[in-house]
Amino acid sequence: MFRSASKAFAQVLESPRLTALRSTAGVTSRGPHIGNKSSSISRHISSEEDERSDEIVQTKHRRLSVIHDPSLNRGSGFSVDERERLLLRGLVPPRRQGLDQQIERVMKTYERQRSDLDKFQFLSLLMDRNTVLFYRILVDNFEKLAPIVYTPVVGEACQKFHAIYRRTRGMYFSLDDRQHFRTMVFNWPEDDVDVIVVTDGSRVLALGDLGCNSMNIPIGKLSLYVSGAGLTPTKTLPIVLDVGTDNEHLRDHPLYLGLPRRRLRGDEYIEVLDEWIGAIRLRWPNALIQFEDFSSDVAEVLLERYRYNDAPVFNDDIQSTGCIAVASVLASLRARGLNARDIAREVIVCAGAGSAGLGVCDAIAKAMEAEGASANDARAKFFILDENGLLGRERDMSNDSAARQKFQRKDLPDGMSLIEVIRAAKPTVLLGLSGVGGLFTEEIVKEMDKHVDRPVVFPMSNPSSASECTPEQVFSWTKGNAIYASGSPFENVELGDGRIGYSNQANNVYSFPGLGLAVTVLRISCVTDDMFLAAARRIAQLLPDEDVKKGLLFPRVGRLREISAEVGGAVGMVALEHGLVRKMPPTEVTQSLDGMVAYMRKNMWEPKYGHIVAE
Repeated sequence: MFRSASKAFAQVLESPRLTALRSTAGVTSRGPHIGNKSSSISRHISSEEDERSDEIVQTKHRRLSVIHDPSLNRGSGFSVDERERLLLRGLVPPRRQGLDQQIERVMKTYERQRSDLDKFQFLSLLMDRNTVLFYRILVDNFEKLAPIVYTPVVGEACQKFHAIYRRTRGMYFSLDDRQHFRTMVFNWPEDDVDVIVVTDGSRVLALGDLGCNSMNIPIGKLSLYVSGAGLTPTKTLPIVLDVGTDNEHLRDHPLYLGLPRRRLRGDEYIEVLDEWIGAIRLRWPNALIQFEDFSSDVAEVLLERYRYNDAPVFNDDIQSTGCIAVASVLASLRARGLNARDIAREVIVCAGAGSAGLGVCDAIAKAMEAEGASANDARAKFFILDENGLLGRERDMSNDSAARQKFQRKDLPDGMSLIEVIRAAKPTVLLGLSGVGGLFTEEIVKEMDKHVDRPVVFPMSNPSSASECTPEQVFSWTKGNAIYASGSPFENVELGDGRIGYSNQANNVYSFPGLGLAVTVLRISCVTDDMFLAAARRIAQLLPDEDVKKGLLFPRVGRLREISAEVGGAVGMVALEHGLVRKMPPTEVTQSLDGMVAYMRKNMWEPKYGHIVAE
């Protein structure tokens, strides 16, 4: 449907701007992943001038209603003028304190929390009372706090959502509300919404059907959009579609907050989604909709149904996961002394044939085609297994999705085990998207290691307990020769000979925030596969060769804002070439990737206190 983005891709691959980002990649012995817990507490803001933005916030609120609005609340940080204008005298402590002191107080309390779930709840309460302070702390301590506000801790928070629920954040659309969707959307107070993350809770991470308990997933994703790419927090909206749950434990629990009925399926389910999409487009016609944690049987169906309807839609599990997988493979080629063209020669075994596994394989296959491989030749490089083994020649796939059918092997018997496939295929890349913790055994990894100099092992399942193997295991079994990236955070591994085994985290956070930034800034009308490929190529080029050859694939995630600007610029150039930009930037911005990257950075929201003006 869209022509090749060759010109945009050429600019995406190399840019003088990369020099600055690469030169300060911040490689440390503990690695670049989200789970790094050694980052400093915060970047202190030294003066009131620095901590104040130029933003002017107008409000009709007065007195306690100002304090009770998290987007307005400053706690002890209200200026003298604001206290006077907003009738706050006596309602806040008399001594004004800036973000510097507020951050110190919050972080000391945070460190006293007894468990990761306690820390999650503490940060959630902070988000509920002071938006700017929450995001200032998250931006300044991203590597430390991202694993708490999202994966892996968000998984436990979802499992216990019914027990820890405190207050509403976001919207719920249930089957009981079906006739009211088009009026319900006007209950949300914000007229301007840029990004919506929606889930039906049918497949939360690797935890299964959590129904209405899944609200923390869109909340967490949107916190990454704001902190990682500078989207305006008041212009984001988390949503749960409650169509029931097949999780009997939750359904029968007296505290469960969703509908206590079995999950709706089939044509009626699609009709409900159609009604919901129509209601959202009625109120917010240009908002980016991200589908998150939908089960494999509907994920691809919904993506294909809505993605070309003249409004931006994408599926994070299919497309963002595919994007970071492509970036990981491309970076691993650099680590092995190869180049992007060599991706067409990779041999890939994938354990997992759900929406994420198929999305990853499809994205890598398209990257192979972009380097000159035919569609048939690209698909011939893949060996995909589900819970019943290899998708082989005897498998009846007449009722399966087109995505599964096109990866069926006609040259090998159905149901081959993973170790049998490894022996037959001799893969260069092993992907894990099964959700089965420990699936990649010593026998499997060592068998792979026999056939390649540097085996590429990517266990991408979330949360950490579902990871197919750990970096310690892989580096031990391959004597440090492997290239490793996981979906969950792990610490780097000391190899005992002065080398470090890097436990790269192939996390979607490298891709979707930057894409969302580009869609929002340029009002992109449709999210295409070419945009994700451009993002993947950009991500894979962000580190210098000397770091990549050590096995380090990505910059530190603490530099996510810079990474998101680069990704947003790459996506923006493709959107321009395809004529999908509705809000055209200045002419000088469109002339180069560097100009587009700078434009993305300029349009990021910065978590600083603006000036509140009384209407």
